[in-house]
Amino acid sequence: MTKPSAQPAPTDPPAFVLLNEIGIIEQLARARFEALQTDGLLLPHFTLLNHLVRVGDGRSPVAIARALQLAKGAITNTLQRLEARGLVRVEPDPEDGRGKRVFLTAAGRRRRDAAVAIVAPALAEAIAGLDAAALAETIARLRLVRESLDRARG
Repeated sequence: MTKPSAQPAPTDPPAFVLLNEIGIIEQLARARFEALQTDGLLLPHFTLLNHLVRVGDGRSPVAIARALQLAKGAITNTLQRLEARGLVRVEPDPEDGRGKRVFLTAAGRRRRDAAVAIVAPALAEAIAGLDAAALAETIARLRLVRESLDRARG
């Protein structure tokens, strides 16, 4: 039995084909990432830790939810799980008595860095056949797509 073709329908618009490929890559990468984590760290947990590393901590849960395009309830659940593991601290907002602020702990930064180190060899293997210049160009073009989609979300 032959494997079904992974080619898009010939009538699919290029933008759809591009985003479909990115979605499939995300699904495959998510499964690989989670399979390699020995302590059950899920990609949404890592994504939140990574976001705090990238943009700095002290953000509100609402700002994090907005940045990650997730419902506030999903962020609240993720924060509770990360806080229970000592990877983040959620503190009252000193400027808004009802609000909260999220801080990455030293353990959270170490766990984020460990997750990257754990998955790095598998990712390197996955792209081993790609030319470095072509990879850099692909990253630059994907960044443009991301920035365009980010601007369009309003």
